Order: sequence, then structure tokens, then C-alpha cells
Amino acid sequence: MTAALPPAAKRVHDAAQALGLAITIREMPQSTRTAEEAAAACDCNVAQIAKSLVFQGKDSGKPYLLLVSGSNRVDQTGVAKLIGEALTRPDADAVRGWTGFAIGGIPPFGHQTPLDTFVDQDLLDFATVWAAAGTPNAVFSSNPNDLVRAIGAKVIRVA
Repeated sequence: MTAALPPAAKRVHDAAQALGLAITIREMPQSTRTAEEAAAACDCNVAQIAKSLVFQGKDSGKPYLLLVSGSNRVDQTGVAKLIGEALTRPDADAVRGWTGFAIGGIPPFGHQTPLDTFVDQDLLDFATVWAAAGTPNAVFSSNPNDLVRAIGAKVIRVA
């Protein structure tokens, strides 16, 4: 099945295997670029969508990945206090350079550059969450606790 996946989704599948995370990537006939589109495609609550948002440290220039519940908005000031520096939003080219994926398809792992990753604690309220799998219409589901363990993320309050 993975042979038929687009190259970006195949990279996500292979990265998941390397992490010991068993996932099945689903290509949807419609866009899953936004949390609302993904929730409709996956027939789940928008809060179960793990949005992959990349921020940049204002002073260090370091990229950070936040996996955020689809129903939440990031409190940049609060998250900055937890991370230890102010955050800015990088442009799409920088995000693609760090992750190897275009915005709208960024997965929680398998990036070109290792990213410090933080997970919205609200995602842990669900048995299953859905995340992007490398393209704007590919997704996978996972138990959020398994995902946090596999990627070595820190759980924080983002909203």
C-alpha cells in the first residue's frame, strides 16, 4: 500500500516505522489542509485534529513545532514563557526548509531538521487524534500518548 503513496507521505510512513509508531496513512479525496477540512474528511471533532504549527525563536532563530488541538489557538506569550524565548511566525519557505513539507501537510515527525516539539495537552483528552501525513490530503490517526512518546515531545498548555 505504501508504494502507491506520494513521496512525501511515504517519507512520513517510513519515519513512523523508524519511531516504532504503527500508522496507516489515508489519502482523502478532499483537502485536509485546515483543521476544519481534516475533521470533515476524518469524520471527527475538530478538537481531535493535531495541527502542526511551526514557530521560530525570536532571539535564537531556532524552529519549534507545536502540535495543537484543531479547536485551539496558540497563546504565543504563554508558550514563549514555557519555551524560554519570544516566538515569531516564519515564512512558508523557512518552514519547508526545516520540515521538508509544505504548510497544510506538515506531519508531527520525519522532518529534515530535528525540531523541539511541544504537544497541546488538550489532545490527550482523546483516544484518537488525526495528523497530517506529508500532503494536503493525507492523514493518519494515532493515540496521542503513543505519539507523544514516539516523538519525545513535551506536553504543554498552548491555549
